[in-house]
Amino acid sequence: MRRRLQTVAALALAAAAWLAPGVAMAGETSDWVIVVHGGAGAVTPGSYSPEDEAGMRRDLGRAVETAVRILSEGGSSLDAVTEAVRLLEDSPHFNAGRGAVFTADGENELDASIMLGRSGAAGAVAGVQGVRHPILAARAVMERSPHVMLAGEGAEAFARTQALEFMPAEWFHTERRRRALEAAQQQAASGGSVPAWGTVGAVALDMRGELAAATSTGGMTNKRWGRIGDSPIIGAGTWADAGCAVSSTGWGEYYIRAVAAYDICARVNYLGEPLDVAARHVVMERIPAMGGDGGVIALSADGAISMPFNTEGMARGFARSDGTMRVALFADE
Repeated sequence: MRRRLQTVAALALAAAAWLAPGVAMAGETSDWVIVVHGGAGAVTPGSYSPEDEAGMRRDLGRAVETAVRILSEGGSSLDAVTEAVRLLEDSPHFNAGRGAVFTADGENELDASIMLGRSGAAGAVAGVQGVRHPILAARAVMERSPHVMLAGEGAEAFARTQALEFMPAEWFHTERRRRALEAAQQQAASGGSVPAWGTVGAVALDMRGELAAATSTGGMTNKRWGRIGDSPIIGAGTWADAGCAVSSTGWGEYYIRAVAAYDICARVNYLGEPLDVAARHVVMERIPAMGGDGGVIALSADGAISMPFNTEGMARGFARSDGTMRVALFADE
């Protein structure tokens, strides 16, 4: 059954067909494009309460609409992806910022990265605590430091020098994530292991033809020992160059090993593959062959979009300058 974001009137007026998983609008061009995701995984009808599902659709739609306002007014792709991800970091419905999962110690450790296409400028933070918007910290690293990645207490200290907002630990705690931690620990105690992860991200093309990508996450439920996934790693979770931009979501260890985001764009740039062919090869073939799963959102300089995922679903949405706008959660939307 097709589901639409009922609280956003613009979605009801959109006339173009929704992109099925992994189907790109190849060869088309547009003045600007925004694509967002709220993570791939066990996203199936009935897996969320009606309230949670409505909240996911609402907040995903708000992120898209915010980016639309920026891009339609001539704003940059960098600002568009920053603001889209920042809003999703404030949503308790996604595994980033306020909705971040718990570590084995009952804490929230946050990762984020951002990249600008033509210049290759990039910034990332990993394993930070208390930073309300890790994506703003990642952008500050890119724009106001000589480094690409900062981690842990050092990243937090840098964020304070940039006057970024910090929140108390309790602000990040949600009952849903607490239950997920308990379930994961029970699985571990019985000898089982069920990875529980999620991510948010955005890719955008602005009126000047500039691409940008951004990704943010709370990582994996019940993670230990300062585990870092792919989201803050340039080339694995996030990549943007002059021709292609990608934000990944999935089992981070495999996306790191596959250098997944970069691999997609490399196949486009060096092999001449259509964006969807490249994205599907990595997500539907290479990652599963290694034992991982997940999805990506990918965008090329000609406005082609690809959103393949090999999981039960992926929260996702996009909008174009022609007025097309869509938000979806499940595989059959």
